[in-house]
Amino acid sequence: MNDTNDGLAFLPLGGTGEIGMNLNLYRLGSTWLAIDCGIGFSGNDTPEAEILMPDPVFIVERKNDLAGLVITHAHEDHLGAVAHLWPRLGCPIYATPFAASVLRRKLGEAHLTQQVKIHVIAPGGAFNVGPFDLRFIPVTHSVPEAQAVVLRTPHGIIVHTGDWKFDPQPMVGPPTDVAAFEALGDEGVLAMVCDSTNVMTQGPSASESDVRRSMTDLIASLSGRIAVTCFASNVARIETIAKAAQAAGRSVVIVGRSLRNLDVSARECGYLADVPPFLSEQEANSLPDDEVVMIITGSQGEPRSALSRIASDSHPNISLGEGDTVIYSSRMIPGNEQAVMQVQDNLTRRGVRVLTDRDHLVHVSGHATGGDVRRLFDLVRPRFAVPVHGEWRHLTANAAIAREKGVLPILLEDGDILNLAPGAVEVVDTAPTGRLVLDGGRLLPMNGGVLAARRRMLFNGIVMGSFAVDDEGYLIGDPKVSAPGLLDPEDPETSRLTEEFGNALDEIPDELRRDDNTFREAAKTALRRALGRKLQKRPLVDVHLLRV
Repeated sequence: MNDTNDGLAFLPLGGTGEIGMNLNLYRLGSTWLAIDCGIGFSGNDTPEAEILMPDPVFIVERKNDLAGLVITHAHEDHLGAVAHLWPRLGCPIYATPFAASVLRRKLGEAHLTQQVKIHVIAPGGAFNVGPFDLRFIPVTHSVPEAQAVVLRTPHGIIVHTGDWKFDPQPMVGPPTDVAAFEALGDEGVLAMVCDSTNVMTQGPSASESDVRRSMTDLIASLSGRIAVTCFASNVARIETIAKAAQAAGRSVVIVGRSLRNLDVSARECGYLADVPPFLSEQEANSLPDDEVVMIITGSQGEPRSALSRIASDSHPNISLGEGDTVIYSSRMIPGNEQAVMQVQDNLTRRGVRVLTDRDHLVHVSGHATGGDVRRLFDLVRPRFAVPVHGEWRHLTANAAIAREKGVLPILLEDGDILNLAPGAVEVVDTAPTGRLVLDGGRLLPMNGGVLAARRRMLFNGIVMGSFAVDDEGYLIGDPKVSAPGLLDPEDPETSRLTEEFGNALDEIPDELRRDDNTFREAAKTALRRALGRKLQKRPLVDVHLLRV
């Protein structure tokens, strides 16, 4: 790809054809701008991994031309990868006060606070990043200070919506700035890059104010301990739960590290100002059951979350049982269904009543519906639409609305480089893409050797052969074979396998016994031969050679 022309291009490295892992790049001339840098969570198709993020190899190779990273809002799928990938990017970051506060805590945990330059931009503020003339437009979302980004370029205006919805009463923060979008439409917009997550829902978005009324009535009607689980970053929802608890004469306890961190960031930025300080989980047991509401992390069934541990009765401070209620004030992210249902089943087994949005109005989405998207197209009237942030069915539904409104949609895969100007608006090249997996403190390629071996072990098991040889390479004693996940040590098949492995080792030619590496490879072949076809699997095979 030619990075030195004077044109304008857009490149998604994560976030098209899936939900999460947003990483978007814009190029103006030879300078690049990144918008968002998020993580995704593994689903049933990636059991060998937990946290995923886009591989930034393309922009890392051009890091000297990367002017900055703009964060649209403080959700994990938009800023969760920054602390992990910033050492590779090395650029300044631009964010609103709330997103900056959340990000500083993450960078602090990664010991990067002193290295990363964060420029704090007021909601709705204008700023420049290299040659990019940028402006935030406040939008409503399920986190404070969500912003759309307007890019003014010599080739035309680009609107990058971020995550948004229309809500006349969002309860925390201002409604989406309709007038600003309409003014851009009057001025003329070249392209709009638009969130697609909830576009298949018809009609206008429901309001957070409706949830507040419903939650207040529901909590007032319940007895026993009440626990509500929601996304920690949804400050409006946390305020809703707190005010509903106050109205019912109950104190509020927060349970989970992410909630405690978000509470600090929210209050630091002036939110939750009229909500009394939350009690700690250690204080929960000093309150009568009918006088407490607990806000708990773990709405997605995360195995180490507070709610998962409470459901399995392994939490050090909190327990729930007969007569108590857990309210799920959140949506189930695709891929998490099995984990969420397991936690709900464990709670029910303990006598806890579980309520979800199927039972009461306890959740509304923070993403635009199809009705919202239609209205935004009417306001902005772009020439081109680029649906992002959603699975492929969401992107195509967004594209269908664009066509309905007389806007030309362009569907992209991650890695497609879209030329926006000059000349035809079309895909002109492809960048390398991939996924990285956070594995402990390491970042590993999803398709690399470590994860490939883990997938193979997960589905086919592993067989380990150990044996000792003398200086000449001849077997001393009997070899040992273990096959965890495939064979029990007492299984007769294990004895057969060990005997045949020993026989096969004896048959290895003398010339292969002198070099340890050559001997090991021959021994692996011998072990595979001993396995034969009896197990009807292709396990990972490895050997330990000890030369005495």
